Amino acid sequence: MSVFEQLKAAAQPDWDAYIRHDFVRGLGDGSLEKASFQHYLKQDYLFLLQFSRAWGLAVYKSRTLEQMRYAQQGINAMLDTEIGLHVQYCADWGIGEEALQRLPEASATVAYTRYVLDCGLGGDLADLHAALAPCIVGYAEVANWLEAQPSTRLEGNPYRSWVEMYASDEYQAVAAAEVELLDRLCADLPQRRLDELSHIFHTATRMEVAFWQMGLDLSP
Repeated sequence: MSVFEQLKAAAQPDWDAYIRHDFVRGLGDGSLEKASFQHYLKQDYLFLLQFSRAWGLAVYKSRTLEQMRYAQQGINAMLDTEIGLHVQYCADWGIGEEALQRLPEASATVAYTRYVLDCGLGGDLADLHAALAPCIVGYAEVANWLEAQPSTRLEGNPYRSWVEMYASDEYQAVAAAEVELLDRLCADLPQRRLDELSHIFHTATRMEVAFWQMGLDLSP
């Protein structure tokens, strides 16, 4: 069993609440309110900005050239591709770039992103990736779970492109690379350290649940 699977198993009830959240179900069958998705998209833009900072921190926390290059790929993907694509996607949903730049961070966004950064600042690269993995790998599992549900309806679904993006081979490969990295970072770690990482992973998972709920409730 991979380290990721061990961490996920220890957080199972909350992991299931994350992967099968009502927000996720609404994406799958198309019933999610447009305003909720727009609120999520706005906050996800702010989340991506902080996520980029986390990848920069990963370079600093790296001990090998291989680890640095992996983190550099994360930075490049965020700054050169992902944020630009997200801005365009937001525009497709009627949210302009100027509006994105003026957004206040919702409480759930602040709590989650600063928790991730704090884990990285106070710990090592394994701590940081234990906090990042629920997002990186979790979105791949969300998409896979949705594709397996009989209630999921892609034809005519306004959220079809979102589901297909995270179900794509390209994104699934990103998730698989994160799982492999966790295995390398955690090889031969004592149980005490694995327990610490499990606590971080579990907390980040609960933050993901709160992020979905923020979108569903339009929470500021």
